[in-house]
Amino acid sequence: MRFSVEQQDTVAIFTLKESSLDAVLSPDVKAELLIICQPTLEALIIDLSMVQLCDSSGLSALLLAHRLMKEHEAPVILVGASDRIKSLLRISQLEWLFEYYATVEEAIGDLGEIQDEDVDNL
Repeated sequence: MRFSVEQQDTVAIFTLKESSLDAVLSPDVKAELLIICQPTLEALIIDLSMVQLCDSSGLSALLLAHRLMKEHEAPVILVGASDRIKSLLRISQLEWLFEYYATVEEAIGDLGEIQDEDVDNL
């Protein structure tokens, strides 16, 4: 399989298992994102650790994820994004749309802290 999806409570972890997020892979990624980005999801983590290259089609898939999650006021978190992918997002002036972490564990840990703060503020 070219990607996997794991659900942990209200967080989905979408892991790409290819070295390129391009025109070949992005239609399948977009189709899966349309399925998993539901209102009950509080965050989407996209693990790009294995991805080295991203073209405009791949960028379009990331933007779709952002648009779908923005409807629910939930973040899209990019994990393990290479310098090339970060550079593409920076050049496209889109880097501010996403949160960035080195590992899935870090991202989940921070999400847990944020959720705990939200409960404390009730």
